[in-house]
Amino acid sequence: MKISALASGSSGNCFYVSDKEKAVLIDCGISCKQVLNSLAKLKQNPKNIKALFVTHEHIDHVSGADVLARTLGIPIYATKGTINNSQLCSDEDLINNIKEDETIKLGAMEISAFSKSHDSSQPVSFNIRNGKQISIITDVGYACKNVCENVSDSDFLVIESNHDIAMLEQGNYPLFLKKRILSDLGHLSNLQSGLCVLEYASKKMKNVMLAHLSQNNNKPDIALASFRNLMKERKDLKPRISLSLRDKTELINV
Repeated sequence: MKISALASGSSGNCFYVSDKEKAVLIDCGISCKQVLNSLAKLKQNPKNIKALFVTHEHIDHVSGADVLARTLGIPIYATKGTINNSQLCSDEDLINNIKEDETIKLGAMEISAFSKSHDSSQPVSFNIRNGKQISIITDVGYACKNVCENVSDSDFLVIESNHDIAMLEQGNYPLFLKKRILSDLGHLSNLQSGLCVLEYASKKMKNVMLAHLSQNNNKPDIALASFRNLMKERKDLKPRISLSLRDKTELINV
């Protein structure tokens, strides 16, 4: 399988995962045009995309879903809570309800949903399996049991590393927003994501992509340094660590 972060962060989120025959998108918080342009740069055929899976209803995850789904003629899968609290698509025939812990098969790929903690209606994250497992885990308030179990099963992990706690606390965000981000319904800090991987990752995990970095409360070098320092505690775990950055798109082999 191959994976690319077409977009990640508060300005938009979209992940592309493909095998030899089919591809899927996880979230579409950027425009259809941006998705198609990014795929062209990666030399990937958008006709291979067979479905869009949505994690929750926040605008940075769904803003491009309607146009993209109708343009490519692909189904959208989302939980009932997400469907009821967003305008996913003007063509309701393309909208499909996926239950928590349900698995959808697309050729050799299996895409599984699992619940998590975030300030939205019925949020989920997704695993994609085809021999190996890719887990895409962002927009998470804390590392709950579901998150930890899926981290432990992952060969390639995309995990939120949203903020540096000190930068957030000392920054200019209003107090209510700081409390929301730091809460169990908010976002994982560099420290939280690193500790989760340190404690629960299997030695089979070969890649970790840090995602959903805050522009105001984090920096790429701080996120990387925090994560790498924690990984020194595990002699049996030596994953390739990468960043999902707004100005860089690459296709990574799993």
